[in-house]
Amino acid sequence: MGIVLKQSFKNTIIIYLAFLIGGVNTIIFYPEFLGSKFYGLVVYLLSTSNIIMPFLAFGVHFTMVKFFSSYETKEQKDRFLSSLIFLPLLIALPLGFLWDYFHQLIMNRVTEGNKNIESYTFSIYIISVCCAYFEFFYSWTKVQLNTVFGNVLKELWNRVVVMILLLFVFLEWITKIEFIYYLTYAYILRTIVMMFYAFKVYMPKFHLKLPDNFSEIIKYSAYIILAGSAGAILLDIDKNMIPNKDTIEKVAYYTVAVFMGSFIEAPSRAMTQILQPLTSKSLNDSDIGEVENLYKKSSINLFLVGGLFFLLVNCGVHELFKLMPEKGYAGGELVVLMISIAKLYTMFLGNNGAIIGNSKFYRITLPLGIGMALSVYFMNKLFYFKLDFGTDGLALATLITILFFNTVKLFFVKSKFLITPFTDKSWKMFVIILVLFCSFYFWNFSVPKVEIFNRDISPIFNLILKSILITVLYLFIVIKFSISNQINSIVRRYIKL
Repeated sequence: MGIVLKQSFKNTIIIYLAFLIGGVNTIIFYPEFLGSKFYGLVVYLLSTSNIIMPFLAFGVHFTMVKFFSSYETKEQKDRFLSSLIFLPLLIALPLGFLWDYFHQLIMNRVTEGNKNIESYTFSIYIISVCCAYFEFFYSWTKVQLNTVFGNVLKELWNRVVVMILLLFVFLEWITKIEFIYYLTYAYILRTIVMMFYAFKVYMPKFHLKLPDNFSEIIKYSAYIILAGSAGAILLDIDKNMIPNKDTIEKVAYYTVAVFMGSFIEAPSRAMTQILQPLTSKSLNDSDIGEVENLYKKSSINLFLVGGLFFLLVNCGVHELFKLMPEKGYAGGELVVLMISIAKLYTMFLGNNGAIIGNSKFYRITLPLGIGMALSVYFMNKLFYFKLDFGTDGLALATLITILFFNTVKLFFVKSKFLITPFTDKSWKMFVIILVLFCSFYFWNFSVPKVEIFNRDISPIFNLILKSILITVLYLFIVIKFSISNQINSIVRRYIKL
């Protein structure tokens, strides 16, 4: 786990810095400078792009991680990379020629009050293509166990660009409409930068000759198209469906709550980037002992770190919503709780998805992926459209879907590999999180009202005090119980307990 912890530590810092900047953008700059209408429009365009992207990518970024370590010579690796680089164009080019049809399809689904989407749908296509090739070149560096620079581009680039552009809107240097176009250009530039860096890390000699197992590569890519990204696009399906019933502003309100609930997954995203190729290598080497080792260690470490942020987010969510500029953002506490529970459960499973996706049983990911997408879609129809549960219904559909299908994955790995992520410390960790959640969720410090520029900032002081108390208690307990040997050894370097 040495290389995992080293790069994961760097990636975690990058991701939390990105989440910090994203938090400022999401909670302050977007609502204040762009307004909920244009904010909702931007989120809709990006979420629709995220739904289309896996199909354009043709699964090549997962295929690369799956097969690269199985090739022994440079020629074999170069033929493999050469065969993948043009595959996304097989879908992207026809889609571009037929975009007028897809444009009309999008417009037919939104309500009359959201027709302002019409002027910007081509940005959906451009961003989708750019994201597909960005993920391809990012995986190019991942298989070389070089993830940090790509992680900077993936997590920091767009958030920093958005912050700068929002400041430009505030200063009236650009209009809100121009914001959307400049953001699209930023996605194009990011992909070009990632491409040049990938070639710098590993420059292949391009071949016209296909790899010997090309038919297997195509089959895997076809299977993994939806399966590999199903979990990631579930929340984008939610955001994409809101304009079919409500105003585009509701997308903005839901996005803020989802961002808060998703905050806890940052360490998972950091560790997964390096766990993917390591898991693939262990499986290719038939080293099930190392697979189990990675499974258990990734589970307890992610559960521990995710548990802390689960508590900080949910026990401070009431104060966070008090800071929002519009009343429409308030009332999303249940959305935050349900999304964060779903994320925490996913983190508890560690590298479960990597084990399935990189094993000979990868075909199960297709029915699982389709099942997740269909499940959340039809439950959204039930809870959001028919039963009128509002955005709480969207979050409930996502929670049920993730709990059910992740449990299926858990039992699938157990049945095929005879391994689980459970240890005796897993149950201790669950009890610690549950007790602290029940202790801190329902009360706050009594802080006197403090106003700056006619805005009450006392929730900030309440949030800081509560967060400090929870963090100190949580860390003291998990260290005393030696929940994670890796984290305890890091702490002992600096502190004697």
